[in-house]
Amino acid sequence: MAKREKLAAQKRELVGHKVKKLRREGILPANLFGKGIKSQNLQVNLKDFLEVFEKTGETGLIDLVINDKETRPVLVGNVQIEPVSDQPLHVDFHQVNLEEKVAVAVPIHLVGEAPAVVQDEGVLVQPLAEVEVEALPTDLPDHLEADISSLDKIDAAVRVADLKVPKGVVVKTAQEEVVAIINPKAKEEVAPVVEEAAPAEGEKAGGEPTTGEAPTVQKPEEEKEENKEG
Repeated sequence: MAKREKLAAQKRELVGHKVKKLRREGILPANLFGKGIKSQNLQVNLKDFLEVFEKTGETGLIDLVINDKETRPVLVGNVQIEPVSDQPLHVDFHQVNLEEKVAVAVPIHLVGEAPAVVQDEGVLVQPLAEVEVEALPTDLPDHLEADISSLDKIDAAVRVADLKVPKGVVVKTAQEEVVAIINPKAKEEVAPVVEEAAPAEGEKAGGEPTTGEAPTVQKPEEEKEENKEG
Protein backbone atom coordinates (compact mmCIF):
# COMPACT_ATOMS: atom_id res chain seq x y z
CA MET A 1 0.00 0.00 0.00
CA ALA A 2 1.33 3.43 -0.96
CA LYS A 3 2.22 5.75 1.88
CA ARG A 4 -0.47 8.37 2.42
CA GLU A 5 0.15 12.08 2.81
CA LYS A 6 -0.37 13.50 6.31
CA LEU A 7 -1.84 16.88 7.18
CA ALA A 8 -2.14 18.38 10.65
CA ALA A 9 -5.43 19.99 11.63
CA GLN A 10 -6.80 21.69 14.74
CA LYS A 11 -10.32 22.17 15.98
CA ARG A 12 -11.57 25.63 15.05
CA GLU A 13 -13.33 27.99 17.45
CA LEU A 14 -13.77 30.99 15.12
CA VAL A 15 -16.70 30.85 12.72
CA GLY A 16 -18.54 33.21 10.37
CA HIS A 17 -16.85 36.51 9.52
CA LYS A 18 -14.30 35.96 12.29
CA VAL A 19 -12.43 33.45 10.10
CA LYS A 20 -10.93 36.42 8.20
CA LYS A 21 -8.53 36.75 11.13
CA LEU A 22 -7.35 33.16 10.53
CA ARG A 23 -6.76 33.78 6.83
CA ARG A 24 -4.62 36.84 7.59
CA GLU A 25 -2.45 34.56 9.72
CA GLY A 26 -2.00 31.99 6.93
CA ILE A 27 -4.56 29.56 8.36
CA LEU A 28 -7.21 27.94 6.17
CA PRO A 29 -10.68 27.33 7.66
CA ALA A 30 -11.91 23.78 7.06
CA ASN A 31 -14.79 21.45 7.70
CA LEU A 32 -14.84 17.68 8.21
CA PHE A 33 -17.89 15.68 7.18
CA GLY A 34 -18.71 12.09 6.32
CA LYS A 35 -21.17 9.26 6.56
CA GLY A 36 -22.17 8.51 10.14
CA ILE A 37 -19.96 11.18 11.74
CA LYS A 38 -20.65 14.57 13.25
CA SER A 39 -19.41 17.51 11.21
CA GLN A 40 -16.45 19.37 12.73
CA ASN A 41 -15.03 22.86 12.27
CA LEU A 42 -11.29 22.59 11.68
CA GLN A 43 -8.36 24.68 10.53
CA VAL A 44 -5.13 23.81 8.73
CA ASN A 45 -1.97 25.63 7.79
CA LEU A 46 -2.52 27.05 4.27
CA LYS A 47 1.03 26.38 3.06
CA ASP A 48 0.95 22.78 4.33
CA PHE A 49 -2.43 22.19 2.70
CA LEU A 50 -1.26 23.48 -0.69
CA GLU A 51 1.80 21.21 -0.61
CA VAL A 52 -0.30 18.13 0.20
CA PHE A 53 -3.12 19.01 -2.23
CA GLU A 54 -0.65 19.41 -5.08
CA LYS A 55 0.31 15.74 -4.60
CA THR A 56 -3.12 14.24 -3.90
CA GLY A 57 -5.65 16.32 -5.79
CA GLU A 58 -9.25 15.36 -5.03
CA THR A 59 -8.76 11.61 -5.41
CA GLY A 60 -5.71 10.95 -3.23
CA LEU A 61 -6.20 9.83 0.37
CA ILE A 62 -4.91 12.06 3.16
CA ASP A 63 -4.37 11.13 6.80
CA LEU A 64 -5.83 14.14 8.60
CA VAL A 65 -4.30 14.31 12.09
CA ILE A 66 -6.60 16.29 14.39
CA ASN A 67 -5.02 17.95 17.45
CA ASP A 68 -2.16 15.43 17.30
CA LYS A 69 -4.52 12.79 18.72
CA GLU A 70 -6.74 11.14 16.10
CA THR A 71 -6.18 10.35 12.44
CA ARG A 72 -8.98 10.34 9.88
CA PRO A 73 -8.67 9.07 6.27
CA VAL A 74 -10.10 11.86 4.11
CA LEU A 75 -10.47 13.10 0.55
CA VAL A 76 -10.54 16.78 -0.38
CA GLY A 77 -14.23 17.30 -1.06
CA ASN A 78 -14.37 20.94 -2.12
CA VAL A 79 -12.05 23.93 -2.17
CA GLN A 80 -13.54 27.43 -2.21
CA ILE A 81 -11.26 29.78 -4.20
CA GLU A 82 -10.96 33.56 -3.98
CA PRO A 83 -11.37 34.68 -7.64
CA VAL A 84 -8.90 37.58 -7.57
CA SER A 85 -5.96 36.07 -5.65
CA ASP A 86 -6.78 32.47 -6.71
CA GLN A 87 -6.06 31.39 -3.12
CA PRO A 88 -8.18 28.89 -1.14
CA LEU A 89 -10.70 30.43 1.27
CA HIS A 90 -12.14 27.24 2.71
CA VAL A 91 -11.77 23.48 2.29
CA ASP A 92 -14.08 20.55 2.99
CA PHE A 93 -12.58 17.20 3.98
CA HIS A 94 -14.66 14.09 3.29
CA GLN A 95 -13.96 11.32 5.77
CA VAL A 96 -14.24 7.92 4.07
CA ASN A 97 -14.56 4.30 5.11
CA LEU A 98 -11.66 2.45 3.50
CA GLU A 99 -13.87 -0.59 3.00
CA GLU A 100 -16.72 1.26 1.25
CA LYS A 101 -16.70 2.48 -2.34
CA VAL A 102 -16.97 6.20 -3.05
CA ALA A 103 -17.89 8.13 -6.19
CA VAL A 104 -15.65 11.01 -7.25
CA ALA A 105 -14.82 13.01 -10.38
CA VAL A 106 -11.50 12.06 -11.99
CA PRO A 107 -9.72 14.20 -14.61
CA ILE A 108 -8.97 12.86 -18.09
CA HIS A 109 -5.49 13.21 -19.57
CA LEU A 110 -5.05 12.99 -23.35
CA VAL A 111 -2.03 10.94 -24.44
CA GLY A 112 -0.44 10.44 -27.86
CA GLU A 113 -0.75 12.55 -31.00
CA ALA A 114 -3.74 12.82 -33.29
CA PRO A 115 -2.64 12.27 -36.95
CA ALA A 116 -5.37 14.61 -38.19
CA VAL A 117 -3.83 17.42 -36.13
CA VAL A 118 -0.27 16.57 -37.11
CA GLN A 119 -1.26 16.65 -40.79
CA ASP A 120 -3.14 19.93 -40.23
CA GLU A 121 -6.45 18.44 -41.39
CA GLY A 122 -8.50 19.42 -38.33
CA VAL A 123 -8.46 20.64 -34.74
CA LEU A 124 -8.67 18.57 -31.56
CA VAL A 125 -11.48 19.40 -29.15
CA GLN A 126 -11.96 17.88 -25.68
CA PRO A 127 -15.64 18.24 -24.66
CA LEU A 128 -15.21 16.11 -21.53
CA ALA A 129 -12.48 16.96 -19.00
CA GLU A 130 -13.45 14.51 -16.24
CA VAL A 131 -15.62 11.48 -15.52
CA GLU A 132 -17.30 10.14 -12.42
CA VAL A 133 -15.85 6.89 -11.12
CA GLU A 134 -16.64 4.57 -8.25
CA ALA A 135 -14.03 2.61 -6.33
CA LEU A 136 -12.63 1.89 -2.90
CA PRO A 137 -10.79 4.96 -1.57
CA THR A 138 -7.48 3.13 -1.85
CA ASP A 139 -8.14 2.24 -5.52
CA LEU A 140 -9.08 5.72 -6.75
CA PRO A 141 -6.89 6.81 -9.70
CA ASP A 142 -5.58 10.37 -9.83
CA HIS A 143 -6.53 10.48 -13.54
CA LEU A 144 -7.65 8.37 -16.50
CA GLU A 145 -5.91 8.32 -19.89
CA ALA A 146 -7.49 8.75 -23.31
CA ASP A 147 -5.31 7.67 -26.27
CA ILE A 148 -5.89 10.04 -29.22
CA SER A 149 -3.42 8.40 -31.63
CA SER A 150 -6.29 6.87 -33.63
CA LEU A 151 -7.88 10.24 -34.50
CA ASP A 152 -6.88 10.47 -38.16
CA LYS A 153 -9.82 12.25 -39.78
CA ILE A 154 -12.65 14.73 -39.26
CA ASP A 155 -15.28 13.49 -36.75
CA ALA A 156 -12.99 10.72 -35.45
CA ALA A 157 -13.59 10.53 -31.69
CA VAL A 158 -12.53 8.91 -28.42
CA ARG A 159 -15.41 8.06 -26.11
CA VAL A 160 -15.69 7.16 -22.44
CA ALA A 161 -15.83 3.50 -23.43
CA ASP A 162 -12.29 3.87 -24.86
CA LEU A 163 -10.70 5.08 -21.61
CA LYS A 164 -8.06 2.97 -19.90
CA VAL A 165 -9.66 2.04 -16.57
CA PRO A 166 -7.70 0.31 -13.77
CA LYS A 167 -8.96 -2.82 -12.10
CA GLY A 168 -11.45 -2.14 -9.31
CA VAL A 169 -12.63 1.13 -10.84
CA VAL A 170 -16.06 1.57 -12.42
CA VAL A 171 -16.82 4.57 -14.65
CA LYS A 172 -20.31 5.93 -13.96
CA THR A 173 -20.37 8.45 -16.83
CA ALA A 174 -22.25 7.28 -19.94
CA GLN A 175 -20.01 5.16 -22.16
CA GLU A 176 -21.02 6.95 -25.38
CA GLU A 177 -19.99 10.39 -24.11
CA VAL A 178 -17.34 11.99 -26.35
CA VAL A 179 -14.02 12.69 -24.64
CA ALA A 180 -12.09 14.04 -27.64
CA ILE A 181 -12.99 14.65 -31.28
CA ILE A 182 -11.50 16.07 -34.47
CA ASN A 183 -13.42 19.07 -35.77
CA PRO A 184 -12.97 20.82 -39.14
CA LYS A 185 -10.69 23.83 -39.15
CA ALA A 186 -12.54 27.13 -39.01
CA LYS A 187 -12.71 28.89 -42.38
CA GLU A 188 -11.18 32.33 -42.46
CA GLU A 189 -13.72 34.95 -43.43
CA VAL A 190 -12.45 37.53 -45.91
CA ALA A 191 -14.13 40.92 -45.65
CA PRO A 192 -15.55 42.08 -49.02
CA VAL A 193 -13.73 45.01 -50.67
CA VAL A 194 -16.10 47.90 -51.37
CA GLU A 195 -14.93 50.04 -54.30
CA GLU A 196 -16.10 53.65 -54.51
CA ALA A 197 -17.85 54.37 -57.83
CA ALA A 198 -16.04 56.81 -60.14
CA PRO A 199 -17.83 60.20 -60.41
CA ALA A 200 -19.92 60.70 -63.57
CA GLU A 201 -18.84 63.26 -66.13
CA GLY A 202 -19.70 66.73 -64.94
CA GLU A 203 -19.84 65.69 -61.26
CA LYS A 204 -17.44 65.82 -58.40
CA ALA A 205 -17.01 62.93 -56.03
CA GLY A 206 -20.09 62.93 -53.85
CA GLY A 207 -22.46 63.93 -56.73
CA GLU A 208 -21.75 67.66 -56.79
CA PRO A 209 -21.91 69.28 -60.28
CA THR A 210 -18.76 70.79 -61.77
CA THR A 211 -18.69 73.71 -64.28
CA GLY A 212 -15.01 74.23 -64.52
CA GLU A 213 -15.41 77.71 -62.97
CA ALA A 214 -15.78 78.82 -59.41
CA PRO A 215 -19.34 79.99 -58.57
CA THR A 216 -19.89 83.77 -58.63
CA VAL A 217 -20.92 85.37 -55.36
CA GLN A 218 -22.93 88.58 -55.82
CA LYS A 219 -22.03 91.40 -53.48
CA PRO A 220 -24.78 93.35 -51.62
CA GLU A 221 -23.94 96.63 -53.50
CA GLU A 222 -24.48 94.95 -56.87
CA GLU A 223 -27.83 93.60 -55.67
CA LYS A 224 -28.95 97.18 -54.78
CA GLU A 225 -27.93 98.55 -58.22
CA GLU A 226 -29.90 95.80 -59.97
CA ASN A 227 -32.96 96.62 -57.86
CA LYS A 228 -32.76 100.29 -58.82
CA GLU A 229 -32.45 99.49 -62.53
CA GLY A 230 -35.50 97.23 -62.23
